[in-house]
Amino acid sequence: MRILVIGNGAREHALAYSLSRDPQVTEVHVSPGNAGMSAIATLHPQADAVALAREIAADLVVVGPEIPLVDGVADQLREAGFAVFGPSAKAAQIEGSKKFAKDTMARAGVKTARAEQVAVGTSEEEIDATLDRFGPHYVVKDDGLAGGKGVVVTDDVVEAREHIRAVHAGGNPVLLESFLDGPEVSLFCLVDGETVVPLLPAQDHKRVGDNDSGPNTGGMGAYTPLPWLPEDGVQRIVDEVVVPVAAQMVEDGVPFNGLLYAGLAWGQDGPSVVEFNCRFGDPETQAVLELLETPLGGVLNAVATGTLDQLPELEWKDGYALTVVLAAEGYPEAPVAGVPLTGADPGSEARGVRAAGVRAAEDGVSEGAGAASGTGEGAAAGLVSAGGRVVNVVATGKTLEDARAAAYAELKNITLPGGHFRTDIALPAVKGEIRIDA
Repeated sequence: MRILVIGNGAREHALAYSLSRDPQVTEVHVSPGNAGMSAIATLHPQADAVALAREIAADLVVVGPEIPLVDGVADQLREAGFAVFGPSAKAAQIEGSKKFAKDTMARAGVKTARAEQVAVGTSEEEIDATLDRFGPHYVVKDDGLAGGKGVVVTDDVVEAREHIRAVHAGGNPVLLESFLDGPEVSLFCLVDGETVVPLLPAQDHKRVGDNDSGPNTGGMGAYTPLPWLPEDGVQRIVDEVVVPVAAQMVEDGVPFNGLLYAGLAWGQDGPSVVEFNCRFGDPETQAVLELLETPLGGVLNAVATGTLDQLPELEWKDGYALTVVLAAEGYPEAPVAGVPLTGADPGSEARGVRAAGVRAAEDGVSEGAGAASGTGEGAAAGLVSAGGRVVNVVATGKTLEDARAAAYAELKNITLPGGHFRTDIALPAVKGEIRIDA
């Protein structure tokens, strides 16, 4: 199979690397990609997806990020006759519009936080009245795409009000939600209409600093599986959340085809939905794919061709996987670009390196524009930062503690002046501090 991956981050690097190791996959192309993945894929500058898929005669197109999915790239590719892993624009509204997601869950009878939308132009008096109904813990969400950074969870009503104003200033409505208590779970599910196949459960660390301090980010690290999750936890999420939502979307005429990501809080009554995403999550993907034994190309192709119900049971490696994000100085508010990165050159995948916001040192393209087309042979190894989350390190271990130790040991071999990372990814789980009360 010749496979085209759309996107340019560490998630796409992880997808491309897994696909490159699939014996059935003959070529991996990524657009736009980034210079850090040039050793394992042919990279193409930002291009029209349909035109590029035709040019390389792609057998399968895998769409990584949410923005092109919400914008309808999967529809365009399907109309052009390509097999696509990724939902239609209408189905992608499960992430693109939190109101759409809430309405779908309500009809499906799925537990989630109570929510009210605060439209642009709502008066200060009405905003204050709505905040009063949701205190003392405020969850304020941008009712649109925000790259994982559009939510503020705070006990400070002033901070909550300021976030509402900031989101409104950007032209988006706001969703105020009741606070869901309990540890968070990320569960990726392959979905083809009403057929649902779960992957391993993971936990993401969203806040920028140790001990969950500082602002939310796109994710500073993740681990899988979850030693504290009940034995029937994944099946409960599938049965109580994903299957009902998938069936409801079919009934509503917007069937989902691709990767449905359920972000949940596990409280005393079990799982409640925090959010849905319409694609692989970043950085959980980096950890989850590291443990997948079944070749990825055939898995994604089964979803894209409507044969997921015929896919054999997925096989997984024993042990745990963990990923740590090395971020640029100033991330998430104002990341510094152009800083030399050493120890993470193209071809470092076997050491667990997954490049995100990087470009070739002599490449004058702007952030995220990717490398020039080519397989990476002869490409310059020198990389510089070109985004907030610069590189991931993924490691595995027999125990979660082993995986942590291996990831942080490898991170010592990578240098990014001014860069920072969390030192406590999965540490609460290792210490047994995460518990689910019956």
